[in-house]
Amino acid sequence: MHMRIGLFFGSFNPIHNGHLMIGSYLVETTDLDQVWFVVSPLNPFKKKESLLNEYDRMHLVQLGIGDNVKLRASDIEFKLPKPSYTIDTLVHIQEKYPMHSFCLIMGGDNLQTLHKWKNYEQIIARFPIYVYKREGALGNPYEGEKNVTVLDVPLLNISASFVRENIAKGVSMQYFLPEKVWENIVRENWYK
Repeated sequence: MHMRIGLFFGSFNPIHNGHLMIGSYLVETTDLDQVWFVVSPLNPFKKKESLLNEYDRMHLVQLGIGDNVKLRASDIEFKLPKPSYTIDTLVHIQEKYPMHSFCLIMGGDNLQTLHKWKNYEQIIARFPIYVYKREGALGNPYEGEKNVTVLDVPLLNISASFVRENIAKGVSMQYFLPEKVWENIVRENWYK
Protein backbone atom coordinates (compact mmCIF):
# COMPACT_ATOMS: atom_id res chain seq x y z
CA MET A 1 0.00 0.00 0.00
CA HIS A 2 1.45 3.36 -1.08
CA MET A 3 1.97 5.92 1.67
CA ARG A 4 3.24 9.47 1.74
CA ILE A 5 5.73 9.66 4.56
CA GLY A 6 7.28 12.73 6.14
CA LEU A 7 10.81 12.27 7.46
CA PHE A 8 11.60 14.34 10.55
CA PHE A 9 15.35 14.16 11.22
CA GLY A 10 16.82 15.02 14.59
CA SER A 11 19.00 14.08 17.53
CA PHE A 12 15.85 14.00 19.70
CA ASN A 13 18.07 14.45 22.74
CA PRO A 14 15.55 14.02 24.30
CA ILE A 15 12.33 13.97 22.30
CA HIS A 16 9.91 16.51 23.80
CA ASN A 17 6.29 17.53 23.33
CA GLY A 18 7.27 20.16 20.75
CA HIS A 19 8.67 17.48 18.40
CA LEU A 20 5.59 15.31 18.84
CA MET A 21 3.22 18.24 18.32
CA ILE A 22 4.92 19.07 15.01
CA GLY A 23 4.88 15.46 13.79
CA SER A 24 1.31 14.88 14.87
CA TYR A 25 0.00 18.20 13.53
CA LEU A 26 1.60 17.61 10.11
CA VAL A 27 0.27 14.07 9.78
CA GLU A 28 -3.23 15.27 10.73
CA THR A 29 -3.39 18.41 8.57
CA THR A 30 -1.43 17.59 5.39
CA ASP A 31 -1.45 14.79 2.80
CA LEU A 32 1.04 12.75 4.87
CA ASP A 33 -0.02 9.27 5.97
CA GLN A 34 2.81 8.86 8.46
CA VAL A 35 5.67 10.82 10.00
CA TRP A 36 8.90 8.99 10.77
CA PHE A 37 11.20 10.43 13.43
CA VAL A 38 14.65 9.64 12.02
CA VAL A 39 17.05 9.52 14.98
CA SER A 40 20.53 10.77 14.08
CA PRO A 41 23.40 8.65 15.35
CA LEU A 42 26.26 10.20 17.26
CA ASN A 43 28.32 12.22 14.80
CA PRO A 44 31.86 10.83 15.16
CA PHE A 45 33.32 14.31 14.72
CA LYS A 46 31.32 15.76 17.57
CA LYS A 47 32.27 14.72 21.04
CA LYS A 48 29.07 15.57 22.79
CA GLU A 49 29.01 14.64 26.43
CA SER A 50 25.38 15.65 26.67
CA LEU A 51 24.28 13.38 23.82
CA LEU A 52 22.72 10.13 24.96
CA ASN A 53 23.70 7.19 22.79
CA GLU A 54 21.46 6.62 19.79
CA TYR A 55 19.76 3.49 21.15
CA ASP A 56 18.66 5.29 24.31
CA ARG A 57 17.37 8.25 22.28
CA MET A 58 15.59 5.85 19.90
CA HIS A 59 13.94 4.15 22.89
CA LEU A 60 12.74 7.52 24.21
CA VAL A 61 11.24 8.38 20.80
CA GLN A 62 9.37 5.05 20.82
CA LEU A 63 8.12 5.75 24.34
CA GLY A 64 7.05 9.25 23.30
CA ILE A 65 5.11 8.05 20.26
CA GLY A 66 3.40 5.28 22.21
CA ASP A 67 0.65 3.57 20.24
CA ASN A 68 0.11 6.31 17.63
CA VAL A 69 0.13 4.35 14.35
CA LYS A 70 0.66 7.52 12.28
CA LEU A 71 4.05 8.21 13.90
CA ARG A 72 7.10 5.98 13.80
CA ALA A 73 10.65 5.97 15.14
CA SER A 74 13.36 5.10 12.61
CA ASP A 75 16.94 3.98 13.26
CA ILE A 76 17.77 3.81 9.55
CA GLU A 77 20.77 6.16 9.91
CA PHE A 78 22.39 3.93 12.56
CA LYS A 79 23.45 1.50 9.83
CA LEU A 80 24.60 4.06 7.25
CA PRO A 81 28.15 5.43 6.88
CA LYS A 82 28.86 8.31 9.25
CA PRO A 83 28.53 11.19 9.14
CA SER A 84 25.14 10.64 7.52
CA TYR A 85 24.25 13.24 4.93
CA THR A 86 20.53 13.84 4.45
CA ILE A 87 20.66 13.26 0.69
CA ASP A 88 22.29 9.83 1.17
CA THR A 89 19.71 8.82 3.76
CA LEU A 90 16.85 10.00 1.54
CA VAL A 91 18.15 8.04 -1.44
CA HIS A 92 18.69 4.96 0.76
CA ILE A 93 15.16 5.14 2.24
CA GLN A 94 13.60 5.63 -1.20
CA GLU A 95 15.46 2.55 -2.51
CA LYS A 96 14.54 0.49 0.55
CA TYR A 97 10.83 1.46 0.39
CA PRO A 98 10.12 2.01 -3.32
CA MET A 99 6.37 1.63 -2.73
CA HIS A 100 6.23 4.83 -0.66
CA SER A 101 6.94 8.47 -1.44
CA PHE A 102 8.92 10.56 1.00
CA CYS A 103 9.18 14.20 1.91
CA LEU A 104 11.41 16.07 4.30
CA ILE A 105 10.18 17.93 7.38
CA MET A 106 12.42 20.72 8.62
CA GLY A 107 12.38 23.87 10.70
CA GLY A 108 12.60 27.31 9.13
CA ASP A 109 16.08 27.66 10.65
CA ASN A 110 17.32 24.68 8.61
CA LEU A 111 15.73 26.10 5.46
CA GLN A 112 17.94 29.19 5.83
CA THR A 113 21.12 27.06 5.71
CA LEU A 114 19.90 24.41 3.26
CA HIS A 115 22.21 25.77 0.53
CA LYS A 116 25.17 24.52 2.60
CA TRP A 117 23.92 20.93 2.66
CA LYS A 118 25.50 18.24 0.49
CA ASN A 119 23.71 18.09 -2.91
CA TYR A 120 20.94 20.38 -1.67
CA GLU A 121 19.69 21.02 -5.23
CA GLN A 122 19.06 17.28 -5.57
CA ILE A 123 17.12 17.24 -2.30
CA ILE A 124 14.83 20.04 -3.49
CA ALA A 125 14.40 18.51 -6.94
CA ARG A 126 13.57 15.01 -5.69
CA PHE A 127 11.84 15.45 -2.34
CA PRO A 128 9.08 17.83 -1.28
CA ILE A 129 10.06 19.81 1.82
CA TYR A 130 7.53 20.74 4.50
CA VAL A 131 8.80 23.58 6.65
CA TYR A 132 7.54 24.48 10.10
CA LYS A 133 8.31 27.95 11.41
CA ARG A 134 10.99 28.48 14.03
CA GLU A 135 11.47 31.50 16.27
CA GLY A 136 13.71 34.03 14.53
CA ALA A 137 13.83 32.20 11.17
CA LEU A 138 11.96 34.51 8.84
CA GLY A 139 11.09 34.26 5.20
CA ASN A 140 11.40 31.53 2.62
CA PRO A 141 14.56 31.79 0.48
CA TYR A 142 12.90 29.30 -1.92
CA GLU A 143 9.77 31.35 -2.58
CA GLY A 144 8.09 30.01 -5.72
CA GLU A 145 9.91 26.66 -5.52
CA LYS A 146 7.04 24.18 -5.91
CA ASN A 147 8.68 21.54 -3.72
CA VAL A 148 9.10 23.83 -0.69
CA THR A 149 5.98 24.42 1.41
CA VAL A 150 6.05 26.61 4.52
CA LEU A 151 3.31 25.49 6.86
CA ASP A 152 1.62 27.35 9.65
CA VAL A 153 2.41 24.98 12.48
CA PRO A 154 1.74 26.30 16.00
CA LEU A 155 5.09 27.24 17.46
CA LEU A 156 6.06 25.70 20.76
CA ASN A 157 9.30 27.41 21.60
CA ILE A 158 10.99 24.74 23.67
CA SER A 159 14.21 23.01 22.71
CA ALA A 160 15.95 19.83 23.78
CA SER A 161 18.85 21.93 25.11
CA PHE A 162 16.39 23.87 27.32
CA VAL A 163 15.07 20.54 28.63
CA ARG A 164 18.58 19.17 29.29
CA GLU A 165 19.78 22.33 31.02
CA ASN A 166 16.80 22.36 33.34
CA ILE A 167 17.07 18.67 34.20
CA ALA A 168 20.74 19.30 35.06
CA LYS A 169 19.60 22.10 37.42
CA GLY A 170 17.07 19.80 39.08
CA VAL A 171 14.03 21.53 37.53
CA SER A 172 11.11 19.22 36.73
CA MET A 173 10.46 18.86 33.00
CA GLN A 174 7.45 16.63 33.62
CA TYR A 175 5.04 18.62 31.47
CA PHE A 176 7.51 19.35 28.67
CA LEU A 177 8.00 15.66 27.86
CA PRO A 178 5.67 12.75 27.26
CA GLU A 179 4.98 11.07 30.60
CA LYS A 180 6.84 7.84 29.83
CA VAL A 181 9.84 9.73 28.47
CA TRP A 182 10.07 11.81 31.65
CA GLU A 183 9.71 8.72 33.88
CA ASN A 184 12.45 6.91 31.96
CA ILE A 185 14.86 9.88 32.18
CA VAL A 186 14.28 10.19 35.94
CA ARG A 187 14.70 6.44 36.47
CA GLU A 188 17.96 6.33 34.49
CA ASN A 189 19.17 9.62 36.01
CA TRP A 190 19.99 10.98 32.53
CA TYR A 191 21.08 14.57 31.78
CA LYS A 192 22.09 15.16 35.40
